[in-house]
Amino acid sequence: MDAYLAVASKRDQREYAERPVPEDAVRRILDAGRIAGSAKNRQPWRFLVLGDRGLVERVARSVYAPPNLLGAALVIAIVVSGKGPLAFDAGRAAQNMMLAAWNEGVVSCPNAIASPEGLAELLGLEADQQLQIVLSFGYPARPRDPGARLPEEWIRRADRRPLEDLARHL
Repeated sequence: MDAYLAVASKRDQREYAERPVPEDAVRRILDAGRIAGSAKNRQPWRFLVLGDRGLVERVARSVYAPPNLLGAALVIAIVVSGKGPLAFDAGRAAQNMMLAAWNEGVVSCPNAIASPEGLAELLGLEADQQLQIVLSFGYPARPRDPGARLPEEWIRRADRRPLEDLARHL
């Protein structure tokens, strides 16, 4: 898929088909996070693949929208440690993963954490580790073809603020 089309057509999706994500696709999703850029190439992240459904159910209680995780075929928590722009680095890894997933026909949704301390304890994180985001993935309940529209049409349908309101040339 063309990178611009992938960015333009990717939408967070919260309803998933009951279909597992194949291991080779999971590996590419994780690898896309691994190869994301980071400040001073510190690579501060660790990816926790939550395969145990009981654990996913307990983790779901700690995010703002539990159904996003409960219906997902794949759940990945991004943990960072160290100093510096950790949230930014985690975001870069997360976006890489979600775009790689979309290239595989797998949709995703970032899930903010309502109870980070409790979730860190549940996942057995060390004192210097910070849970940044939990990503849910799965095949879409209602399939969408990114190639069905030009990037400009996807962008128009996204209902985003005009570029002229956001970008200023100095």
